[in-house]
Amino acid sequence: MIDSRIGKRIKQCREQLGLTQEQFADKTGLTTNYISTIERGASFPRCEKLITVINGLEVSADAIFCDVLTHSNDYKASVLSEKLKDLSPEAQNRILQMVELMIQQEKESKH
Repeated sequence: MIDSRIGKRIKQCREQLGLTQEQFADKTGLTTNYISTIERGASFPRCEKLITVINGLEVSADAIFCDVLTHSNDYKASVLSEKLKDLSPEAQNRILQMVELMIQQEKESKH
């Protein structure tokens, strides 16, 4: 079975665009049934169709594969950075203080 995390991520990105499966199928030239099977993890698109899907979602490949690749931390960090920008300066400071504390604790636990 294909890793369902990729299908879930594709669905999440499609929904963030505000598109139904039908609308996304129209946008990409794929069928609604095909989009559904990808999102459920029942099938995985070949390279050409995968590129079509990713381009249709208007995201980078990292956005789709970040849950399954072991070296996608840069992408995750940039997403968190973007989310922080939407918060008040006070909230940003509180969150950054918590993260710094967690980093310090992690470093100390390795020694």
